[in-house]
Amino acid sequence: MGISYKLDNFEGPLDLLLHLIDKNKVNIYDIPIVTITEQYLDYMNHMETEDLNIVSEFLVMAATLIDIKARMLLPKEINEEGEEEDPRAELVARLLEYKYFKYMASELRDREVGADRLLFKTPTVPAEVSKYEPPIDLDKLLDGLTLAKLQEIFRAVTKRTQDRVDPIRSRFGNIRKEAVSLEDKIASVMDFARQHRKFSFRRMLEGQPDRIEVVVTFLALLELMKIGKIALTQEHLFDDMMIETLEPEGGEGELDFTDLGEEEKVNG
Repeated sequence: MGISYKLDNFEGPLDLLLHLIDKNKVNIYDIPIVTITEQYLDYMNHMETEDLNIVSEFLVMAATLIDIKARMLLPKEINEEGEEEDPRAELVARLLEYKYFKYMASELRDREVGADRLLFKTPTVPAEVSKYEPPIDLDKLLDGLTLAKLQEIFRAVTKRTQDRVDPIRSRFGNIRKEAVSLEDKIASVMDFARQHRKFSFRRMLEGQPDRIEVVVTFLALLELMKIGKIALTQEHLFDDMMIETLEPEGGEGELDFTDLGEEEKVNG
């Protein structure tokens, strides 16, 4: 296993090149090879170490830089795909790989420094909790479930919901009973009496739409009897009642509602 030497904060030629690139604030993919080579050689001239292993590594990189510099002056080489080859491409790849491992080494070093501040303890979960098993195994339940199956299930549920909906009643809105005015019903019954003069109570109720209307119609008849506008007769018990207007023909007058009260209504 080789020994790594650190010289003036640089652990090798690649470390020095990364420092020069950062110092000049240049793009690692577009290295100004002339400037970087000059600064690299200047550093080599000021090296004070006599270790041949270290010096040889820097000399090999210096030769590589000079070779790249020379190739940059020559016409561009074309590869098999018809693209121009960049003489710096291999060096850039080496620098990126070195930079990646340098970053990883820094991360591992930071973790090593902080490892002494981490404490681990054995789990203290109660036995009844550790033995707990969920009532439903979701992995088993959802095993083999695909998007197509989910869509099929959704369609089936939607169809069952639609089948339960009454196609006719679903179109109905909210039905609200309107207030039935006794005053209006008295006027309506009186108009009917003036047209037919004499009629049965059953015939009067034939056109009523609901029970409330029947009740209000009966109250209207009682009011008209009270004010002397109509007369009711019944020959036998439980027979149909006959209604007859007491107004002479052509002598219709206005109805007086003063005895009814201002708010006498039956609400549905």
